[in-house]
Amino acid sequence: MEFENKTILLTGASTGIGEEIAKKLAMINCRLILLARRTNLIEEYLSELNNIRADIDVIQCDVAKKDSVYESMIKIRSKIKSKIQGMSKNKNNIDIAILNAGISYRTDITEFNSKHAEEIFGVNVMGIIYWVEQLLPEMMERKNGMIVGVSSLADSRGHAKSEFYCASKAAATKILEGLRVELHSYNIKVVTVKPGFVETPMTSKNKFKMPLLMKPEKAADIILRGIEKEKPVIAFPMPIVFASWLGGILPSRVYEFFAKRVKVR
Repeated sequence: MEFENKTILLTGASTGIGEEIAKKLAMINCRLILLARRTNLIEEYLSELNNIRADIDVIQCDVAKKDSVYESMIKIRSKIKSKIQGMSKNKNNIDIAILNAGISYRTDITEFNSKHAEEIFGVNVMGIIYWVEQLLPEMMERKNGMIVGVSSLADSRGHAKSEFYCASKAAATKILEGLRVELHSYNIKVVTVKPGFVETPMTSKNKFKMPLLMKPEKAADIILRGIEKEKPVIAFPMPIVFASWLGGILPSRVYEFFAKRVKVR
């Protein structure tokens, strides 16, 4: 799907991959809606860009809170309606929704608690569900649109100190896969993005060596190319994709035999 003259929504637009996607889309003639909790960070990097072609709106949103997502959608409808004459007030007219917001932190087993699970699942899983809930009715009515959800190559197995993160990404992957099958008859494309390690504020907290660590600019390029080609799954880099696939098909006893012998920091 081309980006020119489209209305594109992007969550998690303040830092990391989201920031780089936003910067690249800002150079295209489109309507761009950028959402994040820390909108000041978005305003900062936008102020440094030259030759912006997109019509950009920045809206504060906490994707883990249903009320915040609902209120954001009301603002979006109002802003779009003011720019597009004759559009019904209950239409959002969003062509592409890139649901990129995500969080992760590693937790020692001695600190295992439900609060961490609620925070991670709130953003990584419910943050997708709340937005899909808002977007689907109008997309289904006009039988057109694209939903892009960012998962992870960590979805194939449960890793020590990252149990909640891995589980949340596995849930996101399965939700997106089910939607992709079911929404096919409505001509709505659903894309699952599964990155490996990308250099972001989130991964900067990791204390272990991250193989094939990628710059967010390159990750954004790969994602945007995949969206343009309407790939159902955008997974990268290939060596980590293969390792994730191999880990996923290993019998549990074999996987755990090796996993238990890896020193995790």
